Amino acid sequence: MSSEVAVAETVIEVNGVGKAYHMYERPSHRLWQALAGKRKSYYKDFWALRGVSFSIRRGQTVGIVGRNGSGKSTLLQMIAGTLNPTEGSISVKGRVAALLELGSGFNPEFTGRENVYLNATILGLTRAQIEARIDSILAFADIGEFIDQPVRSYSSGMSVRLAFAVIAHVDADILIIDEALAVGDAFFSQKCMRFLREFQKNGTLLFVSHDAAAVTNLCENAVWLQNGQMRLVGTSQEVIEAYMTEQHVVGRREVGSEEIVVAHKKPRKLLSDAPDFRQEALREAGVQNRMSLFEFDPDNVGQEFGAQGARIVDVRLTDADGNRVLVFEGGELVRLELQVALEQALDNLIVGFYVKDRLGQRLFGDNSYFACKDKPVSGEAGETVVGSFLFRMPVMPSGSYMIDAAVASGDQHDHTQQHWIHDALEFRAMDETMRFGLLGLPMLAIEVSKESR
Repeated sequence: MSSEVAVAETVIEVNGVGKAYHMYERPSHRLWQALAGKRKSYYKDFWALRGVSFSIRRGQTVGIVGRNGSGKSTLLQMIAGTLNPTEGSISVKGRVAALLELGSGFNPEFTGRENVYLNATILGLTRAQIEARIDSILAFADIGEFIDQPVRSYSSGMSVRLAFAVIAHVDADILIIDEALAVGDAFFSQKCMRFLREFQKNGTLLFVSHDAAAVTNLCENAVWLQNGQMRLVGTSQEVIEAYMTEQHVVGRREVGSEEIVVAHKKPRKLLSDAPDFRQEALREAGVQNRMSLFEFDPDNVGQEFGAQGARIVDVRLTDADGNRVLVFEGGELVRLELQVALEQALDNLIVGFYVKDRLGQRLFGDNSYFACKDKPVSGEAGETVVGSFLFRMPVMPSGSYMIDAAVASGDQHDHTQQHWIHDALEFRAMDETMRFGLLGLPMLAIEVSKESR
């Protein structure tokens, strides 16, 4: 089989899957049901999941998002084979290793070492293979002398360390991870992320997390489940943005606030009417980190949401003196301005932004809260407020970047989002001058010297 065919091969196929649980009003009804058989029902069906269909190709990384109770864990258990669907079918090709819950598959009375042998055997390793990998597994878990203590004495973080260490060493074709990175210290989370990135080169990953940044960081595509049904399937960025927008809308409705959601996006046009006085100099110098800017068009932005007490009517990225420019090179001072029109009287206004890469990862951003904390900004209906951020533009790897713009009222922790625009402004880095990292810092000087003895 050619590599192209192998990449396109479907390894997980979910067709019309549903899972129902019997809900009994009284414990005695369970006995009556056993006696009655199929002649009479003493229960009601609760569908935890229904009508779910999607496919995952070999080598893909897919995230699953949704609120608690939306059916995420139920779906993963059925894909892993620990739960059978009530209706529909699931086809899985390859060895599956799953981390579905804390200490999943561990016997609490066994020691950690004994559970390693037990779990690895269940996942398909022979005794000889486990012996050959046991040192590496224990080093990955890094729980010290606790490895020979009963698992019931472990903290949640230690249980996850051990469980993750096992699935990282069983040569799985498909990994299923359910909120595992939410437990444990930052050092171990980074170790897990490094392993997952290496696994992504050849394996298929199904990843569930409430951490939106982790989903956009790891996953190409995502599935949004809501009340046991599929709400949206698409790229991780569009699914996460839609999901976060919906969560904000739901949250505001719960406190009696009305929200307006706009979900449309059209192709953007390059900013062509703004002269760049440095363009000729850049061309002569052969600068290789050009970033082209697209114009702000309120009709051609990403999803919007907010209470609509204020609206962002313009987003501009200029040089330090406020002149609109066509090309940035990275390292120079730039000014990001957000123009806000007040629809009603508002106190304690907060203006902010995020810069994101093409996957939706938030690279950097800030807001005006602390800068204006001692002199909060308020306004009346019909007035205009301008938020201005002066910073040094980083050096960016080639690719597309988006700026989210937002205005809220309140404080850092308790505020009402008045208007948030995903992808309000776009710019593109056209040349590759960076080799490492997500951002490059403008270097003031680089020196290498030899000290005399």
